[in-house]
Amino acid sequence: MAIITLTEANFEQEVLKSDVPVLVDFWASWCGPCRMLGPLVEQVAAESDGSYRVGKLNVDDEQDIAGRYNIMSIPALKVFKNGEVAAESVGMIPKNKIEELVKNA
Repeated sequence: MAIITLTEANFEQEVLKSDVPVLVDFWASWCGPCRMLGPLVEQVAAESDGSYRVGKLNVDDEQDIAGRYNIMSIPALKVFKNGEVAAESVGMIPKNKIEELVKNA
């Protein structure tokens, strides 16, 4: 499945009102660990069978949303389920841990 680019305009519809869990990657272009995590998040998105979705939110472009979810360090991954944060992780993690994060939510 394709990764959704998340913005203030679509965050509520794509994440908070989603009928399946959504993995959100909070990142920035200047963040080295974010650039390392990005391809792993893309692999997880590509392997989705429709039971979850994946979105990326640039914290520089969407500072209000990043602030709303207390993003202090990036990369940060949050899994939203039924409009609430169900699981989260900060920092670089391997692909299998990303998959566990989504499945355990």
